[in-house]
Amino acid sequence: MPDTHALPHLRLDGPESGTPLILGPSLGTSLAVWEPQLAALARTHRVLRWDLPGHGSTPAGLIPLDGTATVADLAALVLRAADAQGWTSFAYAGVSIGGAVGLHLATHRPERISSLAVVCSSARFGDPAAWHERAGLVRTRGTGAMVASRPGTWFAPAFASAPIARALIDDLRAADPAGYAACCDALAAYDLRDALPTVTAPTLVVAGRDDPATPPAHAREIADAIPGASLLEVAGAAHLAGVEKPEAVTAALLAHFAPDPPPAATDASRHAAGTRVRRAVLGPAHVDRATDRTTPFTARFQDFITRYAWGEIWTSDILDRRTRSCVTLTALVARGHEAELAMHVRAALTNGLTREEIGEVLLQTAVYCGVPAANSAFAVAQGVFDGLDRTSGPGPDSGPDSGSDSDD
Repeated sequence: MPDTHALPHLRLDGPESGTPLILGPSLGTSLAVWEPQLAALARTHRVLRWDLPGHGSTPAGLIPLDGTATVADLAALVLRAADAQGWTSFAYAGVSIGGAVGLHLATHRPERISSLAVVCSSARFGDPAAWHERAGLVRTRGTGAMVASRPGTWFAPAFASAPIARALIDDLRAADPAGYAACCDALAAYDLRDALPTVTAPTLVVAGRDDPATPPAHAREIADAIPGASLLEVAGAAHLAGVEKPEAVTAALLAHFAPDPPPAATDASRHAAGTRVRRAVLGPAHVDRATDRTTPFTARFQDFITRYAWGEIWTSDILDRRTRSCVTLTALVARGHEAELAMHVRAALTNGLTREEIGEVLLQTAVYCGVPAANSAFAVAQGVFDGLDRTSGPGPDSGPDSGSDSDD
């Protein structure tokens, strides 16, 4: 019996904070079938690629090997992989049988699929008898029996000798016959044509115009049945269109899976965000003093630094606050702004810099800003440390609110 808790072999790429995206492979290939799209998709997505049972590094026995395997069994592997990442929902793209898994999830577990792309796939892959025949052939003679026919199915003749094409044929040779045959059994039992109108996820359907395995008519059937689905037919591409014509497929996927733009910022939202960050970095007491001293004459300036310096620059997540403190200290030393420097020495402690690290930053400024500037900066920092030690005791976590009342 298959282990109902085991995960398929998977690989994660992209930022941990990226939008979850799962990529499903084609029969006979490993997760390497997605290499042409990986770098582009992983810029903004946390990409999970997985291997079919018996393919790549996934054991064959994760689905039934007795002829009863279904696409639902493969979909269950994907959900276990998603659950292991803590993903309650995710975008999904799949090639061929990988696309069938996506359609099954979109029709049976629609709450899990936020967006769907179906590449060179079908809602029914032809006569079940042909799949049972292929399963029997592979069980008897191994996956090598399929090698001769695949280049002409997967690629146009001129592309079949490309390095990536040869590598994918090697994946087929290395596939476990039992796992490959079980996937054939799953395709024999698969037919989602009647369920397509229930798909609610935004859907992109991609077809290779020269695909003999899932001709464009299969893609059109899917796109016509799913409300609002988009269709792309890639000229000069056979069954593995994303490998043979990566530019067209990658561009379509990037557009389809593009994250929703954040809500447009307003002056009010920037001011609110800036106030939160300003209080976190400089301390509530400092900000309250600056606010209390605001006059009609200085009000516009206070609004300006809160919205712009704190609401746009300090709120960006491109640099962390430790790094921003290092940059700020250096700039203040270079310009000789000693009152502001004292305030930002305290802020640097709040942002996690130690006294030793602040000293290292000031020592670096001696090289590029000049020894006299650094000398004054060390005196200012020492004064801040001495004041903190007198009021709070030594240590990098002393409060940031004593000393200068600069309006920054």
